[in-house]
Amino acid sequence: MNIKLKEVTVGELVEGYVDNKEDGVMGYSGNLDIRPPYQREFVYKDKQRDEVINTVQKGFPLNVMYWVKQDSGYEVLDGQQRTISLCQYCAGDYSINYRGFHNLTEGERKEILNYKLMVYVCEGTDKEKLEWFKIVNIAGEKLTIQELRNSVYVGEWLSDAKRHFSKSNCPAYNEGKKYVKGKVNRQDFLETALGWIADKNDCKLEDYMASHQHDEDASELWMYFQEVISWVNRLFPNYRRKIMKGVNWGYYYNRYHEKKFNSNDLEKEIKRLILDEDVTKKSGICEYLIDGSEKYLNIRNFTQKMKLETYENQEGICVKCNDEFDLDEMQADHITPWSKSGKTIKENCQLLCKDCNRKKSDI
Repeated sequence: MNIKLKEVTVGELVEGYVDNKEDGVMGYSGNLDIRPPYQREFVYKDKQRDEVINTVQKGFPLNVMYWVKQDSGYEVLDGQQRTISLCQYCAGDYSINYRGFHNLTEGERKEILNYKLMVYVCEGTDKEKLEWFKIVNIAGEKLTIQELRNSVYVGEWLSDAKRHFSKSNCPAYNEGKKYVKGKVNRQDFLETALGWIADKNDCKLEDYMASHQHDEDASELWMYFQEVISWVNRLFPNYRRKIMKGVNWGYYYNRYHEKKFNSNDLEKEIKRLILDEDVTKKSGICEYLIDGSEKYLNIRNFTQKMKLETYENQEGICVKCNDEFDLDEMQADHITPWSKSGKTIKENCQLLCKDCNRKKSDI
């Protein structure tokens, strides 16, 4: 890859700045594509954004940026967050300490516009460009795994997927914000949806992206995501954030969406399980109600004192096979199973040898 140093003033950079959600973000008199398809959304917090302007105002050096030379103009390889921070400030989109760019004196504005940015201009193949992109981002706002995937599977399909899953207040956020954790601008919603549909197709997430990279749009992914969220809403119409947000809903939809559930019965069970002291992991209630496995609930174990008292009462004899064992060779078991309202109390405890307990669990 051929790399050359280029000096660009802030004034030159912000000339002709436009931010169009459909057409992208441009600067440098329309010759710089600030947000190419493989780039992430703007993710700087206010403090990080403000520090860029403070650095320029004080005349301190700003970290170098990287552009890629195209047939016509350039595109930002590294430095998008700093570039947009500068462009937005000079465009009057935000202020610092109640002073926007238009509130500065003429001298202060000139100091910012005349500030020289150090830009390395790179020329090379697409493969070289993407490899370099990964390298130069290591020291910056670290890329998420999904952002790195996006850098590989560029195309109309990805652009459409990002419109649905990666923009502020995007359709996926409005539809699924109650159930999906993460930030849309860091690709968390897109990664979640892709993980779900890849599981449905029994393939890796990357394989799904590769097979659809050249599709005209991402309608299949978007419609599938809506189906999952609609299914969850039907099952659990009364929303409870602590037990419903962040569940791997697509996984359960893929396996159980054809099974018949009664939402009223599920609601009664949720209320019962929330109040059950033996359920130590309330966040697993929905998974338990769908899948049926008690592992999601972390049912409270018998205490060591309960085990010791029961061992003495049984005189070390397993109640199933009637053989004698040491305490550490035996396991505590519910006489009346927890699933049948048996409580984790001393009166409901029995000790079985490991082999008998395993056989009982297999029934």
